[in-house]
Amino acid sequence: MPHLVDHSRSADVVITGVGVVSPIGVGRQAFWNALLAGQSGIDWISQFDTAEFPVRIAGEVRDFDAKEYVRPRKNLKIMSRCAQFAVASVELACVDAHFESGAVDPDRYGVVFGADRIRNSLEEIADAYRSCMESAQFDFQRWGQDGAAAMYPLSMLKNLPNMLASHISIAKDARGPNNTVCSAEASGLLAIGEAAAVIARGAADVMIAGSSASRMHPYDWVRSCLYDQLSRRCDPPASAARPFDLARDGQVRGEGAAAVILESRAHAERRGAPVLARIAGWGSSFDNGQNGSTHCSKGIMRSVAAALRGAQLKPTDVGHVGAHGLGTPNDDRREARALAEVLPKSRVFAPKSYFGNLGAGSGAVEFAANLLALVEGIVPRTLNCDQLDPACPIQLVRDEPASCVKRACVSVNTTAGGQSAAVAFTTA
Repeated sequence: MPHLVDHSRSADVVITGVGVVSPIGVGRQAFWNALLAGQSGIDWISQFDTAEFPVRIAGEVRDFDAKEYVRPRKNLKIMSRCAQFAVASVELACVDAHFESGAVDPDRYGVVFGADRIRNSLEEIADAYRSCMESAQFDFQRWGQDGAAAMYPLSMLKNLPNMLASHISIAKDARGPNNTVCSAEASGLLAIGEAAAVIARGAADVMIAGSSASRMHPYDWVRSCLYDQLSRRCDPPASAARPFDLARDGQVRGEGAAAVILESRAHAERRGAPVLARIAGWGSSFDNGQNGSTHCSKGIMRSVAAALRGAQLKPTDVGHVGAHGLGTPNDDRREARALAEVLPKSRVFAPKSYFGNLGAGSGAVEFAANLLALVEGIVPRTLNCDQLDPACPIQLVRDEPASCVKRACVSVNTTAGGQSAAVAFTTA
């Protein structure tokens, strides 16, 4: 079958901790409390002036102080906001897992983390831009010499996507397998699947996996307003993200990060760690322009099928599926039809209704939401779906939370470019 990766497993891989930095809360308990309370994290943008933008709402991380998590603090000078979120989510996950320094051989302790494009702030590039101005026009030919010379010397170190995994590895002394995944919204699940595979094949005992992103930059916002299908709702802002609702009109952007601690079951048992769930299977697939379907996402179908096959699960074993649920008319219809084909009896939860599309951070943060739903036995309700679109034939949890009585869950993400990923996990 083309464009299909089907991952098998050997050693049991378990989740022992989760950490979240999100628009609805920082830390496992705050995040879960907001989900249960139906509390949206979408509000007016506060990080930059939006007076001239047609869209002025987003899912921002508020009340976040990186100094509480980053040691030594001088490292903040070379850390992007994305990297700060990433390190914070890992610190929170380690606390949740009761994972202390020295609990594992550093050479068998690795990191796989998802990342997005990372932008310089306007303040960081202002002098470089001015140095290339000639008669009120920007001269591109001067950028290589004048512009680059005016940039902050460590700018590249601050903004390379792989710096997230680098900062995490240094902070946790994780010297084992290490990788960065840059595949937009699918990055988080691809990172979790890859990290699980590393443990399953015996190359590590413990892996940190997750993803982080912040799309809250003025020039990113210009591009999004021009090219992305963003919701124009803003009264109130919390009503804008409406996955699968008949009146949905587009996505909401945001920022956030999450991380999970993965261990071989044998290692977790040796140190007496709490086990939240077991990574059972994972799958990824790609729909290109030639084999993509306008009716439903074949990539999602193949990814979910591969995850179930690797997990040795039947569709009827899956109590709920965490949908990508972007909130755009066409994407939601294609996804819903795909989920109805492969998981026709499963309830569906759309986490983006709480905080929007977090880019590369989406996969891990949404995985955390679905994981906690399985652990707590409650599927939170999807916000703002007043009337389910008849073209979305799914069992959406929307009026009130639902009990989670089955032993398995599947988390799904996809991208505008065609990459899809799915991770199946079960009770411990």
